[in-house]
Amino acid sequence: MLMRLKAATEMTERTAIYPSLRDRVVFITGGASGIGAEEVTQFARQGARVAFVDIADEAAASLCASLRAAGHPEPFYQHCDLTDIAALQSTIAAAGARLGPITVLVNNAANDQRHRWEDVTPAYWDERMATNLRHQFFAIQAVAPMMKAAGGGSIVNFGSISWHNNQGGMPAYTTAKAAIEGLSAGMARDLGPDGIRVNTVIPGWIMTQRQIDLWLTPQAEADLMRAQCLKEKVYPADVARMVLWLASDDSRMCTAQLWVVDGGRM
Repeated sequence: MLMRLKAATEMTERTAIYPSLRDRVVFITGGASGIGAEEVTQFARQGARVAFVDIADEAAASLCASLRAAGHPEPFYQHCDLTDIAALQSTIAAAGARLGPITVLVNNAANDQRHRWEDVTPAYWDERMATNLRHQFFAIQAVAPMMKAAGGGSIVNFGSISWHNNQGGMPAYTTAKAAIEGLSAGMARDLGPDGIRVNTVIPGWIMTQRQIDLWLTPQAEADLMRAQCLKEKVYPADVARMVLWLASDDSRMCTAQLWVVDGGRM
């Protein structure tokens, strides 16, 4: 296991540099921890101008400080509850005013809270949709005019492997994540004439600290290794590298597609 972790670290140090990402303005939701924090870090290392939102102010401040200390451009962080659409669109406008037109949007934020179908109320259902689906559309609505004026852009929406694998125990979450694939496909068609690409990234079971703390038991890990073709755990950096490529000009003719990063599990 130690050799695999060492290999993963070395691979991160050897990742590609995308010249097209230098000075590109990137907006990331849920960027203070987990996959989002890795995306913020990787874009900063590319020389992009990064803005991100979250509600975890302490974690966000620590991330910004670590990137600044490493000599990378310090991201522009704003506190934002994504269920408040007016606040979300206001922070997007503020990021554009401060950094320049946003031409990369990463709709990363979500919360895979478990819940029994018997206990779901209309209010809880609506809250889950607001947390996991609704903000993705309204972030697109806010950035699309900037991208159009700039001559194009890349939008990366985050789906989930969960509903593809018939996972139970969180029906509102899996419904929201299934809908994101439809959102991406429709918006790719609507925004394509303006040079705006829209893709969906589908992560497998990614080893964020939250996932490790809450659900990674020895039995769960053994089951995961049986399910995956590649017998290694998947980490946030593995997903972030896919997002970098989708944001760069290297993927300029890729849109309306699903990009799965799961070690061959789906």
